Amino acid sequence: MTSRVTADVTIGPGDWDDRDLRGETFQRVRFVDLDLMELADEGAVFEECTFSDVRFNVSAHESAAFLTCAFRGCSFFDASFTGCKLTGSSFSGCTFGLLKVDGGDWSFTSLARADLRGSTFDGVRLREADLSGAKLEGAALRGCDLTGAALRGADLSSCDLRGSDLSTLDPQTVTLDKAVVDPDQAAVIVTAMGLRVLP
Repeated sequence: MTSRVTADVTIGPGDWDDRDLRGETFQRVRFVDLDLMELADEGAVFEECTFSDVRFNVSAHESAAFLTCAFRGCSFFDASFTGCKLTGSSFSGCTFGLLKVDGGDWSFTSLARADLRGSTFDGVRLREADLSGAKLEGAALRGCDLTGAALRGADLSSCDLRGSDLSTLDPQTVTLDKAVVDPDQAAVIVTAMGLRVLP
């Protein structure tokens, strides 16, 4: 059944009872101190919503949309997002251990200074996303579109970057120690460093 919740409503712990999110749309709704652990979300839409201290641990989201939403102090341990759209959303003070993102569009998201160590982004559109200062040590950004993404100060140590667009990466402003790249990416990085490869 399709329903829509709008107009600056606040939903707290006493207002949530394991509801089925299929077909649900929320617009300008504030979610505060909710336990959404192990939530199964298929196709729900959240527009301009705010999530404060919400626990998304071990939740699974498929074909859902979080458009221009703000996540503050939320936890995403072992959460998964498959084919989801999070364009224009921002994350501050959140934890992400073992986050898994498969496909979808995370363009224009703000993940500045986020601790994404051990997280996996596979085939995700991250155009003009803000990853400046993010900790991505041991993470995976495979086959991602990072066109125009802000990466200054990001720690990409031991990060698997294979197949991702690194055309705007400045290797002098990030940490790339033991990062994994493919031959084409290696050529891009060498060129960006001003080096010449001769036979």
